[in-house]
Formats: sequence, structure tokens, C-alpha cells
Amino acid sequence: MRATKMNKAISITRLLLAAMVAMLLTATAYAAAPGITGPTFSLTAQSAYISQPDGQAIYSWGYGCNGAPTGFAPRPGGADLANANCSTMQIPGPTLIVTEGQTVTITLTNGLPTAAGNTSILFPGFAVTSTGGVPGLLTQEAVPGGTVSYSFVASSPGTRAYYSGTQGDLQVEMGLFGAVIVLPNAVPTACTSGLAAANLAVENHWGESDFRLAAAAYDHAKTCYDREYLFQFSEMDPNIHIQALAQVTARLNCVVTDPTCSLNVPTEPYHPAYFMINGRSMPDDMDPNYAVQYQHQPYNGNPHMHPGEQVLLRVIGQGRWQHPFHEHGNHVRILGRDGNLIVSASDTTQLAGPLLFTTTTTPGLAFDGIFYWTAKGLNWDAYGHKPASTDPLAKLPCTPDANGYNTGTTAQSAINYYEWCQDHGKPVQVAPFGDVAAGGPVTLPDANIFTNGAWYGGSPYLGPNATVRATGPTGTTPPSGTIANPPGTEAGFAFMWHSHNEREITTNNIFPGGMLMMMLVDSREFVIDESN
Repeated sequence: MRATKMNKAISITRLLLAAMVAMLLTATAYAAAPGITGPTFSLTAQSAYISQPDGQAIYSWGYGCNGAPTGFAPRPGGADLANANCSTMQIPGPTLIVTEGQTVTITLTNGLPTAAGNTSILFPGFAVTSTGGVPGLLTQEAVPGGTVSYSFVASSPGTRAYYSGTQGDLQVEMGLFGAVIVLPNAVPTACTSGLAAANLAVENHWGESDFRLAAAAYDHAKTCYDREYLFQFSEMDPNIHIQALAQVTARLNCVVTDPTCSLNVPTEPYHPAYFMINGRSMPDDMDPNYAVQYQHQPYNGNPHMHPGEQVLLRVIGQGRWQHPFHEHGNHVRILGRDGNLIVSASDTTQLAGPLLFTTTTTPGLAFDGIFYWTAKGLNWDAYGHKPASTDPLAKLPCTPDANGYNTGTTAQSAINYYEWCQDHGKPVQVAPFGDVAAGGPVTLPDANIFTNGAWYGGSPYLGPNATVRATGPTGTTPPSGTIANPPGTEAGFAFMWHSHNEREITTNNIFPGGMLMMMLVDSREFVIDESN
């Protein structure tokens, strides 16, 4: 029996690795921060099954749309994201996108099984008034089949959580949680000029659409950003869900007035086996938003960027555990927590949030942060420039601005926009195989001897023909260069983003899985299409 289980685990691990490699190499599904727009929302709490990469279908509860929503966001060019929808139940619940100063109204219908009892929603950080329903411990609740309404003024920008305020140890575990994004009601001038405007001009030059919800995260000139992603972290103990399903089934036709028409599901001891980002585990989180195979898990977790872009991360801890999440490639500058911008006490024009190596996602806590990557600090030319080359892409100029980056007007149409000029022309290889500079500190192994395989891209450089220039016209490229990305096209870097609790990057104890994704970094000619 043990050998059988071990072989099965190995087989599943190989399948997961293959799926992850395929997604990494094809790189067609990105993320953005999709949601529905208000300020009026009609939600329902219902039950359904969600899927996990190990093939399990887990009985769950979640919030969804009770009828068609007012609209979807983002809407680049006035068009919704591909396949945008709002099912009658989803995990996480629909992301509610509103604007600062709006009066927001959410009407909740309780469509849970009768035995589940009342349900509700809490909106921490807002002054909420409730109408309808019945009094509960923390807020007004909707009885089975009933409704309750909540209203509040979106008092300040930022990202916040919402979740059930009724029997939270069970209902939040079952999936009753979601996010509220409040956009600033005015755009800081700094976000429409200077480098902020230049980044948008460069994206437009390469034919990219703007998938941001706003130009800034807060009403502050130093919170401008170029891309954004929303990540909600949660975990799941399947034993709780199994017991909830068994008790719901046993009381399927019970009535509210029957004193035995209730659930008594133990939530301790707590042994989660599934660890999720936006309701999905790796590699499912790399599939597109609104993918048809995840009917009740519409949001993915698959960030992508170009060097020099300010990437806004909206992160919420929606489970019971803290999750130490590490974003490889750079630290994350925290802008604010739960809609509270962190500024200097002596000078409010200056941000004062910490720079974190690992961002701890605390249950119920949301934060907004900026991730930034430029290749500065590598101490070698990330683009593999060699001025003597006959290849025009190998001898692009780098003219430093006041901060040392290649951001001038002429650079805006070049693939090395925002290159760190101090490292321009610096080699990484002592003895390169191809048309790149020699004399660097590193001797890279021959791809056929040591690094052959799908995990090696064939080049340490960014750019459309980086692999060819690194290996030379007669050199060899690993299979990854011929299976998914031809060696003459796009080449980028992949930084693994994952929980630093090793158990949490497994799916039911199978690695890889769980809270794991990739930040893909590509030079400017590679168009990042967030439409899915």
C-alpha cells in the first residue's frame, strides 16, 4: 500500500511539474485585478464544489452575484475582460470595486442550505448601517432564504477584506470572503506626468492596453503604479468541508423551526491540506481569469511585468493562519494597511511604509505594496549588449537619466527602456558561446552538459533573440527553446513567488502546489495582454 501511494504521489508530482512548466513557458494567462463595479451590489451566499489540482472537488460556500452586476472592471478600451462573469457562487467572492466618497450598498440573499442557518457580511474599516434581517452577534444577519442590506461610505482608498460575520470559524473556512477595492476620487498630478506618463507611453508604443483600475493606489503623489494584482490567501481543511456536507445532506429537508435543523461541525483541531491564492492552488492559479474549468474560482494569480514598472500588489489574508509570502526578485514597499496610507509623521509628503523581504499575510488584514524590478544590482548587463556586434539589438545605447536609468525619449521605443546604465555592456560570461560580451565573472555550463531541460531558458539575458545570441548561430539550445518559445523570440526571467512555510507550497502534501506562482519579467517588446 505504501509503495502504491508513493508511486501515485510521484506521478502526480510529475504531472504538476509538467503543467507548471507548460504554463511558465507559454505564458499566456496573466492576472490584473478583475471585479465588479458598484456602488450597488446584489450578492448571494450559496453552496457549490470547487476543484483542486489533485482532482478533488471540495464542497464549499461562497458569495456570488444575485443577477447581473452593474458592470465589470477593468475595461480597457471599454471592453470587459475575456469571459468575465459573476457566478451565483465563487471563491473568493466578487471583488467589489468602488470609488472614494461613494455610498456603497450591498444586499445579501441567504441561499445556503437551511441547516447552515443565518449568514452575513462584515466590512471592517467602514461605518456600516444595516437594514432588514435579524440581529446577530456582530451585525444584522440574513435568515435562510432571507435578505439583509449593508450601506457605508467608501471613506478612503485602498484594499480591504469582507467576510462572514456569522459563525466565522465555519463560514469563513467554507469560503465566505472577498475583497473591496476603493479607488481614489482624484488622480495625483504626478501620475500623469514624468516617468509615470512615460511608462504608459512605452506600453502604448508596443501595443499594450491599460488594465489598471486607477492611476494611483491612494490620494498621494507617490502611490502611482503601472500594473496591479490582487492576491487573497486562504487555506482549507477538507475534513471540515466533508463534515459540513454530511450534516447538510442529513438535514436536507429540515425546516428552520425544527431545533435539530442546524449544523454542529467541529473546526478544531485544524489541519488544512489546501493552500490557495485567489481560491486556486498552483498550477491552477496560472490559468486565465474566468477560465471555464473553474466555474466557481474565477480569479487567477499570475503576475507579469516589464523592468522599471511599478507593480501594485493588493494582498489580503482571508484564512485562519498567517502566511509568510516571499516575492523573489526584490523587496516589497508597503504603502498602506486596510486602507490606511503609511506616511511620515513629520512630513506627510513622504511614505513611511516598511520595505519587506517577506510579506506576512495576517488573517483579516489587507495591505497595498509596490514591487519594482529593473536589473539594478545584478552587476551585469541583463540585455547582453555588445557594441561590436552586427546585431542591432545587441548594441542598443544606454543613456542614463538623473537616476541612472535609460528613460530618455529615444529609449521609449527600445526594448531596453529602463535599463540600469551602470551595468550596460558588462558581461556575465567568462567565455560566452555566442554573440555576447566576454570576460565576466561567471562560466555558464554548456546547455547539453548540465542545464539541459525545460527549466533552463537557454540564456541569462532579456530580449527577443537573447537565446540565439547567448548560444551563437551554431550553438545548441535546450528543449525548452524549441518546445514552447523558439530561441529567436521572447526570452525573460521568472521569479518564483511562494509561501516561506514549505508545507504551504504543497497540495494535499504533494509538491509543487499550494501558495506558489511566478512573477514573469520580460523586456518591452513582449506584449503583456491582461485580457484573460
